[in-house]
Amino acid sequence: MNSIKTNNKWARQRGTTLIELSVVIAVILLLAGVLFIGVTAWRTSANNAACLVDLVSIQKAVRGEQNYNLMNFGDALASTKLVTDGYFTVLPTDPTAAAGTAFTYTGTIPTSGTAYASSPNLTPNTANW
Repeated sequence: MNSIKTNNKWARQRGTTLIELSVVIAVILLLAGVLFIGVTAWRTSANNAACLVDLVSIQKAVRGEQNYNLMNFGDALASTKLVTDGYFTVLPTDPTAAAGTAFTYTGTIPTSGTAYASSPNLTPNTANW
């Protein structure tokens, strides 16, 4: 019987080579690295937004306390009074700082345009207080 001879030198082998597998793994690792950088930036932006929302809520509670009790600018106001008077169940914590870190409070009713609470990690525009 005659058999058809093939040229084994040019025959294509099936499967993947170690180099192809290494290239695929390198691309996946590169994409994962880019993803982690993006997630870190997203988390920082989300914490800054949450911090700003908390500061605005505190400021509104201070203004509500001031109006309800007919307080003047410069009158003493402890931050715990915002909890006891029902504005908050617990005082908000600073999401941009370490866990459980509270905001810094002035302790007095601020003038218009001045913030009652602040965060060392965020300097919001206080023009709209």
